[in-house]
Amino acid sequence: MFPKKPASHPQFQSPGNRSMGAPGFSILGPDTTIRGDIIAESDLHIEGSIEGDVTCATLVQGEASEIIGAVSAGSARLAGRVWGTISAGELVILKSARIAGDVYYDALTIEPGAQVDGRISVRAASQGAGSKADGSSEPLLLVASSAL
Repeated sequence: MFPKKPASHPQFQSPGNRSMGAPGFSILGPDTTIRGDIIAESDLHIEGSIEGDVTCATLVQGEASEIIGAVSAGSARLAGRVWGTISAGELVILKSARIAGDVYYDALTIEPGAQVDGRISVRAASQGAGSKADGSSEPLLLVASSAL
């Protein structure tokens, strides 16, 4: 009459049961505050506050978000406040962003109105800076125009 083993629902599987290689995506909402480092192989969308270093594949930061610590990402789109060093392959700094710290990049886009209080420079060659699809090593810097 009753099954001996309850059916497993995929939404509630333990992390060990997830298929390997599946892309991950995590969202930290505006009511979330984390004190400690975050290391993720997945993409992160942060709307809350982080007091610690953030390392991930792709970072999207909301306007009301704040990160107090270093940021390291393959690509990052920053719209909130960051108090610390930033290192990213492809970095977009939106007009609402307020950054206090040094910024290292391979490709950089800055919207007019963004504030950066620190050095902005290309990542070191030992970190693979400036490698473009055509194999050249010229860094990319784009300044977004509001007249589009």
